[in-house]
Amino acid sequence: MERIYRIFSFESGVPLIFTQLDFWLFFLVVMILFSFLHKNKLVRSIFLTAISLFFYFKTSGLSVLILGFSLIFNYFIGRQIAHTKLQSWRKTTLTLGVLVNLLILIYFKYAYFFTESFNEMFQTKYEVFNMLSYWKHGFMAEGTSIVEKIIVPAGVSFFTFTSISYIVDVYRKEVQPVKSFFHYSFFVSFFPHIILGPIARAKDFIPQIDNPYELNKTDFSWAIAQIVKGLVKKLVLADYVAVHFIDKVVDSPEAYPGFVSIVAMWGYSLQIYADFSGYTDIATGLARLMGFKLMRNFNSPYKSVSVADFWRRWHISLGSWLKNYLYIPLGGNKTGGIGSYIGILVIFIFLIFITQWYELIFVYVGLMALYVIGLSIIPNFKKFVHRDLNLLITMIVGGLWHNPDQNFVIWGAMNGIALVFYKYWRKVSPYENSTTRISHFWKIFITFNFITFTRIWFRLVGDEKPLEMLNHIGTKFQFSWQAFEKMCYSFSSVLLIIVIGMVAHWLPERVKLGTTVVFAKMHVAVQAVLVALVVFLAYQLVADVSKPFVYFQF
Repeated sequence: MERIYRIFSFESGVPLIFTQLDFWLFFLVVMILFSFLHKNKLVRSIFLTAISLFFYFKTSGLSVLILGFSLIFNYFIGRQIAHTKLQSWRKTTLTLGVLVNLLILIYFKYAYFFTESFNEMFQTKYEVFNMLSYWKHGFMAEGTSIVEKIIVPAGVSFFTFTSISYIVDVYRKEVQPVKSFFHYSFFVSFFPHIILGPIARAKDFIPQIDNPYELNKTDFSWAIAQIVKGLVKKLVLADYVAVHFIDKVVDSPEAYPGFVSIVAMWGYSLQIYADFSGYTDIATGLARLMGFKLMRNFNSPYKSVSVADFWRRWHISLGSWLKNYLYIPLGGNKTGGIGSYIGILVIFIFLIFITQWYELIFVYVGLMALYVIGLSIIPNFKKFVHRDLNLLITMIVGGLWHNPDQNFVIWGAMNGIALVFYKYWRKVSPYENSTTRISHFWKIFITFNFITFTRIWFRLVGDEKPLEMLNHIGTKFQFSWQAFEKMCYSFSSVLLIIVIGMVAHWLPERVKLGTTVVFAKMHVAVQAVLVALVVFLAYQLVADVSKPFVYFQF
């Protein structure tokens, strides 16, 4: 009881993490109360809003006030858009709503990034004005030093994108504005997805609020299977592999032959997938236990046969958001306009701005020259250019969404270039429509290794670190059977787990679904014993090496 009291006390800075016992005690209490309250839909929404805001407070402290402002602001903006008849005013209201949401995201997540980049480029000494710290100090006199840094609110990228999609969908008349504030606040702040998604869309989630609570044995079994699968992914395939292998190699690559760094990056691809998909597995399982369905966020992404296929399978909710609210408004693959040209110009200036690679000016001029030549000699060239520009803009914005860092912008740009390349390659590739096992394997192999290669910029911190690792791999590859055997001996348990994880990932979908069906048919007592055994073994293996979820930083 003392521990439960501590969990529900108003103490920020002690987050409730899915992999900790405190969270499961919290969730147990929530489900007990939920069982008494779920019949009244409004009471249910009020209760889950309160619980979600408390959960967010435990994770991000007083940043819950920012989330509260976002909820109130976007609720009334959505209603105003719906009730305004004049189209120009509807568009003005939508623009105001989108700008306010973006300003929240930019200020809290990107203020230091842009300020430091500007200072480096123009040799200035501007400082970020910490508005919250200023208020906290009671409007101190001018000249008072404000030392605290702006703390990025947990999940700000996720709840901002959810809010923007809601008001845009209301503007497009794809959904009706939510009448009850508490139904709306529950939709945005629902605690399983508020921190790391999946990014919920109003048209998918809000209709569920009007449905009565229902949980049959099949749904219950599916939810429990998702939660256990997520815990095993996070604790074993992500944390154990990271602590005992990847972190050691990536943090000190010079201590190992170059080929070991390649194996470590392969392992990192497994780690980040298991880490992020593990979280969303748990989130979807928790939501299903409360009677709600969240969208599937991953679909065996390493089975992808192309980069385009990969981005249809990885972080599906973000990819869907970028497609519907950025790529298509820019013109998609059909057309483009002034927005596409302005966007790519801004991105080139931005890349020069943050990297200080002034040679990019010549690249930009050269591309413009090729564009002019292409217009004069190639039919429909303009359409292709618009599509390619829209793809590049979308992927670079996706990289910047993850983190305000040069490496992430480069990572997004590389994936954008790969998507553009694939659009042309698939038209001439002799293997595009091949169904042979060799060609299928080859396409998966190339795609997986390209994605792993770009993740060097995703994993390493520091502008020069990715190139340093590539240089180390190239100059000190040093493969030999003796070195390989030494690696296998030193990291035997980790490498075995990586192999098991990869094999499990590449199992046919029917096999994975079959295991869930078999689990659902088991007696509840057998299910309980099996779940307890798996969870016990997982926690025994990882001991005290648990790490934060990777996407918490985004």
